[in-house]
Amino acid sequence: MSAFDAIEVGRRVLAVEAEGLAALAGALDDSFVRAVETLFNAKGRIICTGVGKSGHVGRKIAATLASTGSTAMFVHATEASHGDLGMIGTDDVVLALSKTGETRELADVIAYAKRFAIPLIGMTASAGSALGRASDILLLLPDAPEAAEALNAPTTSTTLQIALGDALAVALLERRGFTPQDFRLFHPGGKLGAMLRTVGDLMHGAAELPLVETATPMAETLLAMTKGRFGAVAVRDGEGRLAGMITDGDLRRHMDGLMGHSAGEVMTRNPLTIGADALAAEALRIMNERSITVLFVVDDARPVGVIHVHDLLRAGVV
Repeated sequence: MSAFDAIEVGRRVLAVEAEGLAALAGALDDSFVRAVETLFNAKGRIICTGVGKSGHVGRKIAATLASTGSTAMFVHATEASHGDLGMIGTDDVVLALSKTGETRELADVIAYAKRFAIPLIGMTASAGSALGRASDILLLLPDAPEAAEALNAPTTSTTLQIALGDALAVALLERRGFTPQDFRLFHPGGKLGAMLRTVGDLMHGAAELPLVETATPMAETLLAMTKGRFGAVAVRDGEGRLAGMITDGDLRRHMDGLMGHSAGEVMTRNPLTIGADALAAEALRIMNERSITVLFVVDDARPVGVIHVHDLLRAGVV
C-alpha cells in the first residue's frame, strides 16, 4: 500500500468516527443528566463491566473515573459469574457496556443488579436489547457505521463508548467542583504530577529568602543578594510587606553612585509575585511570558519564599 493510499484510509476512518461522535453529541438528552446525577449520588463505587472490546473500554472508563475523583473499578463480566459478583455492593452503581446489548456474559450481572436493586446504567447501541430493556438509565449510542464496515470490527462503536465515558467523567468532576489540586492527589508522579505541584512545594522558604529593608545600604544589600544566589533580593517596608525587589538589571541602571544608595532607592517597585498555593505550572507561565527567572512568594503581601526557574526545571515542570 502506498503512502497516499494509507493516508486516504486514515482520513476515511477518522471522518467516519468523527461523524459518529457528532451524532453522539447531538443525541445527548436527559438520560445523560440522570446518569451523571446517579453516579454523583452513589454511596458506593461505580462498577464498570463488559467483555471483549467493550470490556477494554470499561476498564479505561473506570481508570478515568478513578483518576478524576470518583471511586470506580472494573469487574469483568465473565469473572463476575465465577465469584466476582461479590465485589459489587448494594450501594454501588453498575455501568455496563455492550454495543449489541445482547452479550450473554452480562446476564448474571444484570440479574444481580436487579435482585439487589443496584442502579444499572447501560451503554449500548440497541434500546430493545436485553441490556437496553433492563437498564434503569440507558445511554444509547447512535447507530453509526464501523470504520471497517465490511468486517464490522469494533472501531467507531468503541470510540463512541470511550468518548461517552470521558463525557461522564468530566461532567462528574465539574459537578463535584474537582480542582487541579484535587487532581494532583491522584497523579503524584511523572510529568503530570510535576505540572500539578504547587509553588509551596518547590519554593525556598524564609530561611533561604534573600531579604532586606528599604533603608538597608546597598553594600549590605549586595551581600544579601550574593548570599541568596537567586540573582535577586526582596525589599521589605516598615510594615513587613514586599515593597520591591532588586535584580542585576536594577544594579546596572544605578551603577553610577550605587554604593551611596539604599535598597529602597534602587529597587523596582510592585514586582510580580505569586502565592504558595498557585500551581508550579502557573509560575513557569509567568516567568516565560515576562522573561524573568525568579518570583517572590507572598502571603498577605508579605514575602514568605522565593522560587527560581531552575527549581521548576529540576522538578520537571517544563
